[in-house]
Amino acid sequence: MGLDEESDSQMPFLDPNYVSSSSSQSSKLVLKRTGNEWTGLAHIITAVIGSGVLSLAWSMAQLGWIAGPLTMLVFACVSLTSVFLLCNCYKSPDPETGPDRNGCYLDAVQKILGKRNAWFCGIAVRINFIKLAIVYTITSASSIQAIQKSNCYHDQGHKATCGYESTRYMVIFGLIQVIVSQIPDFPNMKWLSVVAAVMSFTYSIIGSALGLAKVIENGEIKGSITGLPSSTAAEKVWLVAQALGNIAFSFNFSLIFLEVQDTLKVPPPEKITMKKVSVMASSVTTFFYLCCGGFGYAAFGNSTPGNLLTGFGFYEPYWLVDFANACVILHLVGGYQVFSQPIFAEVERWFARKFPDSKFVHKNHTLKPLSTLPFRLNFMRLFFRTAYVAIMTGVAVLFPYFNQVVGVSGAITFWPVVVYFPVEMYLTQKRIESWKSKAIAFRVFTMVCLVVILYAFVGSIRGVIVARFG
Repeated sequence: MGLDEESDSQMPFLDPNYVSSSSSQSSKLVLKRTGNEWTGLAHIITAVIGSGVLSLAWSMAQLGWIAGPLTMLVFACVSLTSVFLLCNCYKSPDPETGPDRNGCYLDAVQKILGKRNAWFCGIAVRINFIKLAIVYTITSASSIQAIQKSNCYHDQGHKATCGYESTRYMVIFGLIQVIVSQIPDFPNMKWLSVVAAVMSFTYSIIGSALGLAKVIENGEIKGSITGLPSSTAAEKVWLVAQALGNIAFSFNFSLIFLEVQDTLKVPPPEKITMKKVSVMASSVTTFFYLCCGGFGYAAFGNSTPGNLLTGFGFYEPYWLVDFANACVILHLVGGYQVFSQPIFAEVERWFARKFPDSKFVHKNHTLKPLSTLPFRLNFMRLFFRTAYVAIMTGVAVLFPYFNQVVGVSGAITFWPVVVYFPVEMYLTQKRIESWKSKAIAFRVFTMVCLVVILYAFVGSIRGVIVARFG
């Protein structure tokens, strides 16, 4: 068969002791933390600026020139408040002296709020990973499709009928992910974050530049104060809800915040550095989002596409549109793995503990043609990861609606991850009684955010249903 068997010692994430050994290793690495405010800023911007930026022009079009920018600023303030609160959750039980360090979001929830809250938080984190896999599949397929259309329009003219079915491209992207997901240490490749950062910045800048160029070409700023008109008031209400969900999708870096804080050197105290990083990251990303959303809406007004790079307001230069979409695809191929590998590792560790003597779970096999490469075939990994990618691809094929799915994705985890858990952890860490004015103010803040996000979630779900069955 061309396979050589070996033990699973070379697959650490299948080792039942992986978690504890990893924790021990992390504690040793704490002494070697060398990060500063600039590396922290780079990590956060890499994680935040992504495919969600492509929907912001459409969101701006639904809200108009006043409500659109204001809504983005409000979400930026909510996210900034969240991370300021999380700064106090890095150390516990005392936020100043510790002695425990919480190197990830879920650890902080478990140590500060207990196992029950950690269980609910774990569900939210897993949903976050799963939703990103679906959104990335849809977005990548749209970008592949857009490259085909761009070349077609260039060759046959802008009036040509250039229709391409997106399903095949989702399947192609899924097949790529099946292959890439078999690499056990993919997220540990040092170049991954660099490539992702370069790609995300590149296509975001190109989208903004094309929008600005279109505004100059038009000689006017399109759009209105009230946004895109709708046939009925009810329809306008639902479109605004979807726009809120799309914006929420873009303003969420709370999950990786404590991991970034855990890389920082001392002195100065990590909390002080992270507050500076938070302000810088929030300012940079908000400015970027306002540029992408604003230039796109100013260029197309009521005709603003759902995805700035695939909706074909831009025909020329076709090679630049192709390049931007290629950057999207490359970014999302890696991003898909970054957010899927934690689920892979968790499930595979569970199987390793459940079936300690199973060869199907533990045996690695060397493919003789690839024996010189650090690649080992494991049947459990092959089966589970292929099934996972197939399910995510299947959901994307059933609901290939970019703005609606992004809206649902943004709304479904924003409130628990960005608002509820950071507020509760802060109040617990600071030992603030529930009847104190500060606690009351935070609870009101939490409830207002919940109402807004529920509105966005319901509107986005309705959008998906109407798009699928309407």
